[in-house]
Amino acid sequence: MKTRIKICCISSIEEAALAVSCGASALGLVSAMPSGPGVIEEDRIAEIIRSVPPAIGTFLLTSRQSADAIIDQQLRCRPNTVQLVDHVAEAELIKLRRALPGISLVQVIHVTGEESIAEAQAAAPHVDAILLDSGNQKLAVKELGGTGRVHDWSISRRIREACGKPLFLAGGLKPDNVRNAIEQVQPFGLDLCSGVRSDGHLDEMKLRAFFAAAQ
Repeated sequence: MKTRIKICCISSIEEAALAVSCGASALGLVSAMPSGPGVIEEDRIAEIIRSVPPAIGTFLLTSRQSADAIIDQQLRCRPNTVQLVDHVAEAELIKLRRALPGISLVQVIHVTGEESIAEAQAAAPHVDAILLDSGNQKLAVKELGGTGRVHDWSISRRIREACGKPLFLAGGLKPDNVRNAIEQVQPFGLDLCSGVRSDGHLDEMKLRAFFAAAQ
């Protein structure tokens, strides 16, 4: 099966169009975060989403942990997928599922060690996919993505095997390590931001090099 590729930190209609033209099957749009790259205003997120072809996944990255706040944000921005970058309690996940029929839910698990396996297993029954990244929620200022760091892919592989849900792999992916990542983890999809950017902007040469290496 062809590995899906999601390009995150999309900041404009032009970047969205470039990513799609290179073969991206999904785009990530980053709302307010405690740290990290790619944050844009919700009005711009909604504008970009309206420009994207229906077949492309539009992932709203949210750091909110309350179902009501996440629902309100989804209704303002209208993505077809909500990516939960921080821990969301089981009761809130259940509420989200009931309130947002037809909207995909993706829970991010920041792989820090063996404990991440149980965290992913707990979330998996309530979401459509798991996304593994390399942040750290325990810092005074949380890291919830966009670190450019690679985590332990052997744990990522075990999470994929344990969860039974589609799995996206993120964290430090580049043209020179993507084949190894695919072979080790066998993810449903890949998610990247910094690896295809220069000076904060989407770089067409890097983007095309990544797609060539991945496929």
